[in-house]
Amino acid sequence: MIDIGGSPFGDILILIAALFALVYLGLTARAPGPLRSVTKTGAVFLLAIVAWLGGGPVLLVVALGLCAVGDFCLSRDGEGAFMGGVGAFAAGHLVYIWLFLGQNLSDVARLTQMPQIFGVAVLVLAGLAMVRLLAPRAGALKTPMLAYVPIIIGMGLAALTLPLGGAVVGLALVLPAAIAFMASDIVLAFETFVLDQDHPARRITPYVVWPLYWGAQVGFLLAFYGG
Repeated sequence: MIDIGGSPFGDILILIAALFALVYLGLTARAPGPLRSVTKTGAVFLLAIVAWLGGGPVLLVVALGLCAVGDFCLSRDGEGAFMGGVGAFAAGHLVYIWLFLGQNLSDVARLTQMPQIFGVAVLVLAGLAMVRLLAPRAGALKTPMLAYVPIIIGMGLAALTLPLGGAVVGLALVLPAAIAFMASDIVLAFETFVLDQDHPARRITPYVVWPLYWGAQVGFLLAFYGG
């Protein structure tokens, strides 16, 4: 239970957010429209409200809010909206990095220790593979794409500075949530820059991206504000 002021209000907001997320899942492959924008944005904006009303970390509220802005932008048509979404999500990732590294239990030295060092290697290789695969296909979006990749990899590295086990404010949830967030970005980038418009995989990718992404935001909320 995530209660605000001893009431179930927080749980009600999360249930509404989950309902929005479920409705959006059914709309995710459809053309942009008002209902699509409201449900996509509201599914994460309500999580930010829960964190804010419940006295969660300010950086958590800001990160969730930025992601909600990114959701709204990406629910609209046009290159300007797309770039606005990319910018909002990049800022959200940076705030999450700040949040992770600001925890008392964060220790950068873990990145050179077992088993985190394997995670570091995987993230670096994934980043290099993304750049190699996407850069030749990104066209006019090559520069923002090249800037975005190290940001999302940086979020994963920041998550690895936290304990992998233990239950202090639920920090063990941070790494799985960060992995899910990065995975959603990778699948979306692959869909945007690699897959042809008529590729059969495009029928599936929207239904992969959204659960990974929204689940990641819920994971971050629970990790830093478990009430």
